[in-house]
Amino acid sequence: MKRILGLDVGDKTIGVAVSDPLGYTAQGLMVIRRSNPVADMKKIEEIICQYEIGLIVLGLPRNMNGTLGEQAERVLGFGSELKARFGIKIVPWDERLSTVASEKALLEADLSRRRRKEIIDQTAAALILQNYLDSRAAGKDSGR
Repeated sequence: MKRILGLDVGDKTIGVAVSDPLGYTAQGLMVIRRSNPVADMKKIEEIICQYEIGLIVLGLPRNMNGTLGEQAERVLGFGSELKARFGIKIVPWDERLSTVASEKALLEADLSRRRRKEIIDQTAAALILQNYLDSRAAGKDSGR
């Protein structure tokens, strides 16, 4: 079975998480510091090859009322680029409050402000991916 990649795409960073081989759990992998589109895609390609990725869950930053804003449109554009380049199915996943929940979990873990800042995006990606995996296991793979 191929693994699932979770991405939390921002303007400066991309949080990356990957599922276990059976698709039950998500683990934060890394944070890609964005430099240019070519380098970003090359790094994602390396991850896709290394982890044998068969599906990408893309955190979609909806507004609190459910509408799509400017950042969501950029993320969807990024998803279109991923699909065109790698031919892998992309599932946009509602990520509302994922960064807030990640920050809370990291605070509870008593990590320093500097360490939280370093891993918040990868933690958010893991949370987005875990929410997708849990929903899929419950038979609700709707992409919300």
